[in-house]
Amino acid sequence: MENINPILEIVGETTDVESWLIRAGLKFSDLGQDAASKEIRKQWREYQAAVQRCCAVLHQPPSQVKLSGDYAKLRIPGGASERVSAGVVAEG
Repeated sequence: MENINPILEIVGETTDVESWLIRAGLKFSDLGQDAASKEIRKQWREYQAAVQRCCAVLHQPPSQVKLSGDYAKLRIPGGASERVSAGVVAEG
């Protein structure tokens, strides 16, 4: 039997907010009304706009495209890793 190598890198983009948040170890229910949560929501909107533009230009579904360059930072919710590592979860 062949060894199956797990994919360690995130492949493709998503239109599902839960899938996007999972990349940073979060759930939608983790988001509250604090400043970090508001920034994550803003980043989600920017991410979705970039994904939609990329899909339209390439005529591909989100799962077949990967943001790079200046947009790569949008792929994983920013500020979330610090909140998770500190054990901080906003009440929603």
